Amino acid sequence: MKILVINCGSSSLKYQFIDMDNEKVLAKGLCERIGISGSKLTHEPVGGEKFIVEKDMPDHNIAISLVMKALTDKEHGVIRDISEISAVGHRVVHGGMKYSESTVVDKAVKEGIRECFDLGPLHNPANLMGIEAVEKAIPGVKNVVVFDTAFGMAMPQKACRYAIPNEYYEKYSIRRYGFHGTSHMFVSGEAIKFANLNPENAKVIVCHLGNGASVSASIGGKCVDTSMGLTPLEGLIMGTRSGDLDPAIIQFIANKENKTINELLDILNKKSGVLGMSGGISSDFRDIEKEAQKGNELAKTALEAFKYRVAKYIGAYAAAMNGVDAIAFTAGIGENDIEGRRDICSYLGYLGVEIDEKANDVRGKLTLISKPSSKVKVMLIPTNEELAIARDTKRLING
Repeated sequence: MKILVINCGSSSLKYQFIDMDNEKVLAKGLCERIGISGSKLTHEPVGGEKFIVEKDMPDHNIAISLVMKALTDKEHGVIRDISEISAVGHRVVHGGMKYSESTVVDKAVKEGIRECFDLGPLHNPANLMGIEAVEKAIPGVKNVVVFDTAFGMAMPQKACRYAIPNEYYEKYSIRRYGFHGTSHMFVSGEAIKFANLNPENAKVIVCHLGNGASVSASIGGKCVDTSMGLTPLEGLIMGTRSGDLDPAIIQFIANKENKTINELLDILNKKSGVLGMSGGISSDFRDIEKEAQKGNELAKTALEAFKYRVAKYIGAYAAAMNGVDAIAFTAGIGENDIEGRRDICSYLGYLGVEIDEKANDVRGKLTLISKPSSKVKVMLIPTNEELAIARDTKRLING
């Protein structure tokens, strides 16, 4: 079984083509600047040479057709015919309250994704465009959607509800959903296997740390809490997102600066986080680290605040679960920031966390970074959302 995994943005399309018999990636690629001048497709067959196609892509239909041509190209392709594509798995950001697990696409599912446009306005429309483009390009092939919010739907009411009038929950489905769900699901499951924990009751905290960042708590692989909320704005300090703050700040700044709510939310989403805290140095944590090493106090504070917030969430989730068996770091920062992992864990001595400095000196590799004497197993687990989507797609197609 060979599965194509697609992640559509408004002007981009990422893909991986995976042989599920051995879970090996056969090819991967990216379509950029869809609907914008200067479109191009970069296709990379594993073990082969990367090649680039520069061609106008006015919409996702053209982008998908170019992906099909790349996969079947005589020189750079990995299959002879598109009939070798067994199924297509799609990442969809928001499933609202309707979807708590992955599902095979039909007319009702597409309408459900459309109904969540107001909850995921930046992503869901593009996700749906990708699904419909694949339906046109490969008619008859089954499509599966894996919702980014599905993992968080397992949260109990005490964890997912906001203390606002109940009518808003009932009328508009305002609750905490959580995001990065596919990553949290994958990494929490891998942590249980890697640490040889009981899959029924293992208490795992996953720190998905990148430009977008979140923390989740799960028991037996089921989410009990996660840091993002109705939108990805809640929770940790991120590259450009503020994370948790007093909501009255919005009114305060709006009145002082004569700005609208929409303008303030744009600032909180795109101009805050470590970018805003550092005085505009960068949203890239590597740039912030370079400036901090030069003695820039704003850069130092931004990094310290980020790590402090992560440690606070770990502590909160250890309390919520009445213990923790394993803590896993993943995503761009979690997998590559050696000092960041060490500094976050320095707050966790009360949990019995002991980091092995030598073991922690690694990037992007599945590794146990805690000492044998540590009461909590701490590990680095590279995330693989595409494989998680492919596994769910295979399960549903075979089922």
